[in-house]
Amino acid sequence: MDTQGGSNIDPADQWVLDPETGEYRLETGADGAPAATVPGQRRRRARREGERRPVPEPGEGTRRGSVRSRKAKRSTKRKVLTWTAGTLGFVLLAGSAGAYMLYRHFNDNISTVDVGTAGSKNATSDDAVNILVIGTDSRIGLGGKYGDAGSPGHADTTILFHVAKDRSNATAMSIPRDMVTGIPDCPTKQKDGSTKTIKGTPEAPFGPRFNESLGQAGRDPGCTMRTVSQLTGLPVDHFILVDFEAVKTLSTAVGGVPICLTHAIDDTDRQGQGSHLRLAAGPHTVQGEQALQFVRTRHSLKNGSDLDRIDLQKQFLGSMIRQMKSRNTLTDPGKLFKLANAATKSLTVDTGIGGVGKLTDLAKDLNRVDSEHITFTTFPVVDNPAEGKNHRTVVADGTRAPELLAAIKNDVSLTEVTKKPKASDAKLQGSKADPSRVRVLVYNGGGPQGAAQTTLQWLQNTKGVAHSTNGGNAPGARQDRTTLAYGPDQADQARALAAMVGLPASALHPGKDGSGPGTDMTLVLGRDFQGPGVPLTGAAKPPAGIPQSHADKNVCVG
Repeated sequence: MDTQGGSNIDPADQWVLDPETGEYRLETGADGAPAATVPGQRRRRARREGERRPVPEPGEGTRRGSVRSRKAKRSTKRKVLTWTAGTLGFVLLAGSAGAYMLYRHFNDNISTVDVGTAGSKNATSDDAVNILVIGTDSRIGLGGKYGDAGSPGHADTTILFHVAKDRSNATAMSIPRDMVTGIPDCPTKQKDGSTKTIKGTPEAPFGPRFNESLGQAGRDPGCTMRTVSQLTGLPVDHFILVDFEAVKTLSTAVGGVPICLTHAIDDTDRQGQGSHLRLAAGPHTVQGEQALQFVRTRHSLKNGSDLDRIDLQKQFLGSMIRQMKSRNTLTDPGKLFKLANAATKSLTVDTGIGGVGKLTDLAKDLNRVDSEHITFTTFPVVDNPAEGKNHRTVVADGTRAPELLAAIKNDVSLTEVTKKPKASDAKLQGSKADPSRVRVLVYNGGGPQGAAQTTLQWLQNTKGVAHSTNGGNAPGARQDRTTLAYGPDQADQARALAAMVGLPASALHPGKDGSGPGTDMTLVLGRDFQGPGVPLTGAAKPPAGIPQSHADKNVCVG
């Protein structure tokens, strides 16, 4: 039976009792995917084989109950990435030998890279999350089909996926491969367990290009993570590396990816180079080899540049997200198995998310963001002025890039989204103490050298905060964000100081213990501190003039 009718099939019906082992196993078809078996057929076969359904464990429920549960949670399941939903769908019968073997099969598919201190060791976080998606143009193992068979691959396509702390929105920012930027020193793990530091390359008028952060001189994905952190000021938690085969297998596993072109494409240049894609204007569905051609196309686009190709890639990724979240995929056991198998085989990740369980936790967390609030944009660049009229590279736009990065750092959505109310906002509401009553001890925990002293002088000489003291360098590790800690009876002082310094509500940390008379609050200046009186509240709205597209909308490009 064709699995396309899978919406009426219970995943539990894919498991049958093996009379030889006494354990349940997943029944598969010729292609290795779960065979589609309707409930009636399974029940009839069970009666023929004398199968006796085991009594459910306490709290386990019956299959009929699980169907009702799945219907009740349908809207939630639609928000789970397809490959993760596939994994979850096939470990529902936890404890059976078959489920364990399938789980181990997916787990063994995953390749990992230890990036040391470049990323996070935790799969999930209560804070904002930054994931680097790297598309490599490696040709190794492809037999010269796409050019140089020995090319180790560079960071050909790179997207920084930022998810807001409250999960109300996400921004996927493409980073042009031909952008000139410095590459920092990079410690890399060797096969023998040792660490080798690859010397960085400082920025110069004509290089290095961003794509050299991977592959060049043995640089691994951790080097690209460090380069992005240096470029954007954002910590990168995890990476996901995708190669040519991943695009082909994933697009096929979801049944094709819908795209739309404003103009016809014939991507072959005079030297016979290019993706060799030929498509008429209008809507199409691409998969496999044609999907790979689509995301590699650039010669036949308006300017024939990498920036034009990024527009195609953003449309492709947005459309694939819609396909992955579609009900047709999530309720089709065959598609789920194929996509879970294809994804885990095709992706390389950091050790922090290097396992089915960790990837599942991460995906469940990130998929709290609705598709309509996922925005694709591009790091703002301008033509490299050092090249004159011969434009081969680009450089960061000194005006628009800082504006976009400030918005991303402060979780500002590039779409219209109703932000979830923050309980911390109430900290700024209420009366403020007179400056003469404010008592504060100022530490430098990551700001410029001498920041504590200059802030102290500013508070005393311009704000009238006489009871302020320089604590010097803060003990412990340097911190990214400026914080203000205060006692429960110092809330009015905290509000007054926050207004002077320009602190957001998230920077205020009330204590539980009574502070007592004459006790100082503690102000620790973080890396975000730019000087006395410079507000740290960040961008409140997205910058104007930033090109963007949205994961929930399919528009024609090209």
